[in-house]
Amino acid sequence: MKTKYFPAHERGTKDIGWLKSKFNFSFSDYADPMKSAFGTLAAFNDDLLAVGKGFGTHPHVNMEIISVLLAGKMNHKDSMGYSTVIEEGGVQIMSAGTGLRHEEYNIGEEEVHFLQIWIEPKLQNIPPRYQARSFPREQRKNKLVTIVSGEEGLGHVWINQNAVLKLGYFDQGEVVTHTYPAVNKCAFVFIISGSANVNGTVLTERDALGIWETNEVKIECKETCEFIIIETVINQK
Repeated sequence: MKTKYFPAHERGTKDIGWLKSKFNFSFSDYADPMKSAFGTLAAFNDDLLAVGKGFGTHPHVNMEIISVLLAGKMNHKDSMGYSTVIEEGGVQIMSAGTGLRHEEYNIGEEEVHFLQIWIEPKLQNIPPRYQARSFPREQRKNKLVTIVSGEEGLGHVWINQNAVLKLGYFDQGEVVTHTYPAVNKCAFVFIISGSANVNGTVLTERDALGIWETNEVKIECKETCEFIIIETVINQK
């Protein structure tokens, strides 16, 4: 097993007033050649969006874009005709494919806090698609819940990549194990709140750990802990 520790205090930062971001990998005007990506995980951004502010209409192509709402209320409008509202516990995906345009704005009365995750696609130039589902925290207590998968299903959203994203929200002392194929697969674990021992490394709030050359993620919660696991391919073949 090999691991790479991503401490919270070493993340890239961006603060333009209405948007405050922390970057685990090179993004926007933050560039670190040692942190360009982790496998096909191309971006992992921890974003705070001010009330009434947002991202005006802009394009994307050939990227799997995932938003996980941790707090607040955000709208979504796109060139495919979707107009939705995402709240705490909401997860949305855009398979950008041949191209789409979208906007996102904070339409609530508090800051929107969300994770913005980009994963490289399995197939290029597919028709674009959008999907959203809700995963309320109270329904995730002491459960490891699949929120995104590379396979279609009724209980999660699906993307154009052999990847799985899971959310956990566990009490102190709980031990959680996630297994996956070891060949050409890696895992990225991010602690949203609390602290945990992850495959032998103690992580606190906003720390992350990249893991490869194993087929198991073991998380021992040192206190009440919320986290996300991203399992994806290392190299797109």
